[in-house]
Amino acid sequence: MKKNIKLNVNERIDDLNLDGLELIQNTEYFCFGTDSVLLANFVVSNSSNNIIDFCSGSGVISLIISKKKKCNKVFSVELQKEMYDLLKRNIEYNDLREKIIPVNSDIKDIKKIRQELINNIKNGTVDIVVCNPPYKKKGTGITNSEDVKYVARHEVMCNLEDVFKSACELLNTKGKLYLVHKPERLVDLMEVARKYRLEAKRIRFVQPNVNLKPSIVLIEYVKDGNNEVIVEKPLIEYNEDGSYTEEFLNIYKEEK
Repeated sequence: MKKNIKLNVNERIDDLNLDGLELIQNTEYFCFGTDSVLLANFVVSNSSNNIIDFCSGSGVISLIISKKKKCNKVFSVELQKEMYDLLKRNIEYNDLREKIIPVNSDIKDIKKIRQELINNIKNGTVDIVVCNPPYKKKGTGITNSEDVKYVARHEVMCNLEDVFKSACELLNTKGKLYLVHKPERLVDLMEVARKYRLEAKRIRFVQPNVNLKPSIVLIEYVKDGNNEVIVEKPLIEYNEDGSYTEEFLNIYKEEK
């Protein structure tokens, strides 16, 4: 049973409609979107799997995975202090301290992350890494490297190469990386991944409707996997009349 919680300025509580999960968010920071929900649902795991959630933010992906997917532990890695504080509060508020371990760290700090793994699961590697990284290249938009929202959206503190390099170092052989990104970065998403022994195995594009180009892409990589890839049929968000498609609603039914 949740305890009463005092909200700070600009904070709200969103009901995820998933086994009582609620998420504290700050409207001045980065609030989660559809891409986070779709990525969490794209993950395939079993009850023995240990998972790292890179760039965890307020923890929405970690929370959904902990309730919807079978797994042992989820390590939520978040660098920005403001977002890390929200992450910790969300874990405590939802009584998930035994399932989700918050890690205040740069994803490039492998030594620190590995020590957290060893302290909690007696192993320095994991089965799955999940990441909803910053989409925009550094220097685009209004530049303010101190702004929480800017850092969450732009490759200021980590770029694609950092994500793949760190995932490679922390994954078991045949471990999986799940990533969501923009389709226009697809060449980079393939090329840089191979540099770090990560082979795309499953790709799914998400389109607003059947007549529009994809807005995001979901990719499953396997460390030291072979070069065969399955491109799944696209996920369509809206029907022609503007209503949600049945498949999209089925994904969201348990969350929202």
